[in-house]
Amino acid sequence: MILDRLFRPKPAQIAGASLYAACVEQARSPALYAEFGTPDTVEGRFEIYTLHVVLLLDRLVRHGPKAAEVSQGLFDTYVRSLDDALREMGVGDLSVGKKMRRLGEAFYGRVKNYEAAFAALPEAGELDALLARTVYAGVEAPPVESLRGYVTTQRAALAGQDLAPILEGRVAWSPIA
Repeated sequence: MILDRLFRPKPAQIAGASLYAACVEQARSPALYAEFGTPDTVEGRFEIYTLHVVLLLDRLVRHGPKAAEVSQGLFDTYVRSLDDALREMGVGDLSVGKKMRRLGEAFYGRVKNYEAAFAALPEAGELDALLARTVYAGVEAPPVESLRGYVTTQRAALAGQDLAPILEGRVAWSPIA
């Protein structure tokens, strides 16, 4: 009984895991691949999952200690998921650490670049360039403007949501149009 309370996950960790599950569900929407032409590859999926995590982190930033705890729970779940995915893909134990380090560096780079691109809005050039070199890397004539519209719509929808449900792990993504 005491051990149950000792090892029970904190509410912020549970909320972060729920938010990550919502990111995964949204990132798996077939419309993201069919309508926006995002590559249905390991790299493309990494970029789309990361984009959704970044959108939620962007919503939670600077909203106090509880939001910081939920953000950490979201990030921790994201990292565990990446680790699990690498292992499922057959990456050996000795290589996982190196690959996780590279993915972590890529994630932090994405966060920094998305923050700068969001700060530059409504000027869309920086966000378009970021989407072109990350989500659409190697794609000729990608529909960047369409995905930018999706990103800015999701960001606005998240900003318009009450923070309390998000801190409890509930988020409502805007429908994909």
